[in-house]
Amino acid sequence: MDDYRKIKSLATQYAPEFVAVRRHLHENPELSFQEYNTCAYLKEQLMSLGITDIESVAETGLLATINGNKKGKTVLLRSDIDALPIQEQNDIAYASKKEGVMHACGHDAHSASLLLCAKILLELKGNFSGSVKLLFQPAEELSPGGAISVMKEKAYIALGTIPHVGQHVRPDIPVGKVGFRSGKFMASMDELFFDRQR
Repeated sequence: MDDYRKIKSLATQYAPEFVAVRRHLHENPELSFQEYNTCAYLKEQLMSLGITDIESVAETGLLATINGNKKGKTVLLRSDIDALPIQEQNDIAYASKKEGVMHACGHDAHSASLLLCAKILLELKGNFSGSVKLLFQPAEELSPGGAISVMKEKAYIALGTIPHVGQHVRPDIPVGKVGFRSGKFMASMDELFFDRQR
């Protein structure tokens, strides 16, 4: 079986396990730079997969490493982990347990997807050279955001210039399809604040 079919097969096989992970994260959202329990849970999940090279970054973020079968190039896969100050109104079994906070932007799905990716990479590590860095970034929703904090970390600076790959769920793209774009995408250029007092 070629790598593509193997990856697809493993993703299908492990999907229910990581749907459960996503639902746990959805039930337990945390705001930007407050993701302490989220970080601890993600670290526990990484360690349960057998990943031990895990560093704390930006206080509530994680940078983990999976090495292939020999030295080579490094690529970074990135997920965001914070939730939004929004009251969940969905009537679902795994609705947010935290008043006024929910994963309304898909970061629970992003984190679960990156963990699933890690599990698959571990099974296929004999098939690739180099290293894969897994970044669970805090505070994506808070400008200027956790990315700035991560970029100041020694562990991140030591990576030098390497390719970064991030994903974002998008409801208007049909299931089974993915969209790609190089360069900047979905960036917050600025924030507007309106003062109601006159």
